[in-house]
Amino acid sequence: MSKQLWKPGNMLYPLPAVMVSTADREGNSNILTIAWTGTVCTNPAMVYISVRPERWSYHMIKESGEFVINLTTEQLVRATDYCGVRSGENTDKWKECRLTAAEARTLKYAPVIAESPVNIECRVVRIDELGSHHMFLAEVTGVQVDESYMDEKGKFELNKTGLLAYSHGEYLGLGKSLGTFGYSVRKKPSRKKKK
Repeated sequence: MSKQLWKPGNMLYPLPAVMVSTADREGNSNILTIAWTGTVCTNPAMVYISVRPERWSYHMIKESGEFVINLTTEQLVRATDYCGVRSGENTDKWKECRLTAAEARTLKYAPVIAESPVNIECRVVRIDELGSHHMFLAEVTGVQVDESYMDEKGKFELNKTGLLAYSHGEYLGLGKSLGTFGYSVRKKPSRKKKK
């Protein structure tokens, strides 16, 4: 197998395509699409987002110290793209995308996107100015989930929401399940021989 060596770059795909909602202390809010986000710690629950300082939402996040990671779905793919390519400086993305700003339960300023199946409410604990992007390290203060995806036993069925991923310039649906965590080492039930 022949391979080419490219210059250093970010080729870690697929990534979650999420819409981040935030607001300043005067109540002006905005939505931006982020693919550079992820989990960094379980206890306490912590996440990060990386944002260019030129982005319209950057000052809101820095000023309020709050943001919400809203998971996106196939039904939200147009809004997800739109919120990543239009600036909130001269566009009301809430109106243009027909999205509803709802109240976060644990934050003072940042709203959640009501149409998202999962809203991860976050409070910034540190900002690392890394270069082209600044990383906001945040503690998760609460998670809202859409009750319509709860099964009869009270389990949240996240994988039935139609989640999106972003890979090399394209939005993709997550597709079918290929296995569950630990399936490769799980013992198969033994079959008794019939006499």
